[in-house]
Parts: sequence; C-alpha cells; structure tokens
Amino acid sequence: MDGSAAPVDRLQGLLQRFSVSARMFHSGPLCGINHFDDNGLGQLHLVRRGPLTVRHAGEEHLVQEPSLLFYPRPLPHRFIADASTGADMACANLDFGGGATNPITRALPAFVQLPLSALPSALPVLDLLFDEAFARRCGRQVLVDRLFDAVLVLLLRHLLDSGLVQSGPLAGLGHPQLAKALTAMHEAPATAWTLESLAAVAGMSRSRFAQVFADRVGTPPSAYLAGYRITLAQDALRRGDKLERIAQQVGYGSAAALSRAFASVCGLSPRQWLKSV
Repeated sequence: MDGSAAPVDRLQGLLQRFSVSARMFHSGPLCGINHFDDNGLGQLHLVRRGPLTVRHAGEEHLVQEPSLLFYPRPLPHRFIADASTGADMACANLDFGGGATNPITRALPAFVQLPLSALPSALPVLDLLFDEAFARRCGRQVLVDRLFDAVLVLLLRHLLDSGLVQSGPLAGLGHPQLAKALTAMHEAPATAWTLESLAAVAGMSRSRFAQVFADRVGTPPSAYLAGYRITLAQDALRRGDKLERIAQQVGYGSAAALSRAFASVCGLSPRQWLKSV
C-alpha cells in the first residue's frame, strides 16, 4: 500500500462553504457598443470569436483570439465589437456566496483576461458549453449554467497553479506548504489553531511560517484566521442562524466571545452589522 499523504485539495473547503452559481444571460453575436453596469454580481464572458475591445476603469484591452474575461467583483465595463459581424460570446452572471465578503472574490484581481488556449484542461468543457449555448435545445439554460460553474473552478485552479495571483489567500494556496495550513483552517475553522499547530501542519518552523505567511497572504496567520471566522459568521447571520450556534461553528466558546471578535474585526456588533447589510 502506498503510504504517501493524500494531496491537499486547496479549493474544496472554500467552495463548500462559499458556493458560486452562474447564470448565462447572453449567447451569440454581440454587435457594436455594449455597456455592462454594476448589477452587484461578478461576470464571466467567453469570447468564441472576436475581435473585441474591452474598456473599464480607464483601461483598454484588445481581444483578438478566443478568450476568457473574468470580473470576480462588480465592475462596470464596455465591449466594442464590429457593428455588423459582432463577436460571438457566451456571458454569465456569477453569484458568489457571501457577496463582497467572499474570500475567493476578495483574493482575486479585479479583471482577468486569458486566451482559452491557456486552459487546455477546460477545452472539452468549453466546446460543449459553446455548442449548447449557441443551440436551442431543451434543458439548455441549466446545462450551460453548470458548465460555466465548471469553467470557473478550472480557472481558479489555473490561477493557483500559474502564480498569476501574487498576494492574498489564493497566492498562499499556490504555495505548497502554506496551502496545507490554509486548507486546514478553511476545512476546520472551529479548531483551536495556534501559530505552532499551523506551522506544524505546513511543515515549517514557527518563525519561518509566520514570515512567509505574512509576506505571501498579506496578513499574519492569526489575523487571517480571525477574519475568515468572521466571514463565516457573516454568512451564517445572513441565513438566520442563531449567534450561539454560529459561535460554536466558527471556533468561539460563546455568543459573547464571538460578538467581541466580530466587533474587533468589523467595528460593529453582529446585530448592528446585520441591520446594515
């Protein structure tokens, strides 16, 4: 029997706790000038045929080959294509669980542009997605939405493996040793993690772990864990869970202890925060 350790699934814990759902809203040619306003959601655009000019936040990008355009957070943007031939596209809104507090969306750049050829593992999925999106078969919407979900997971995997994200939690998940500690926190947030126990999970010395974690993720391990627990608590509050139950789920011994930690991170009590959202 092979005694080697099982590989760490760096995304499982996050995706289980903070789901994402896609909903296609356009497929086919996109002609002329099209504006996409802030609708409170992220967006994923797949360009099957261009060319296409993309403008947002004072920037301009030219798309000349089949490409993926990813906005993990709301950002108004404009697409400019030939007025007669247009650009063939499939576009979806992305609803990340937890909204603006979702640790995945917070960890990503505001915009990602990739040629589809950079995602070879996704090409069979993309071929099926385009085929279904541009057809009019029964069950098309449900199937295409699920295929968009699959493309997003493959994209996140690519961003982890490629090193395109240089800082934040996804950058940490791209580090072979830090990934073990981050995944442990994501999968078991109620555990009484200490710097020593997290360093042991990572297979690093205490001082080295603290330094590399802060440099790569951008915050000390204790601050990251506290912020992650509060993000989970916020998500549970939105669902109507009781504070005492949430406290047990995210690693605090009582509702009072959670309230103190919550106020320390957010500047508001859980009740005040819930009224403000």
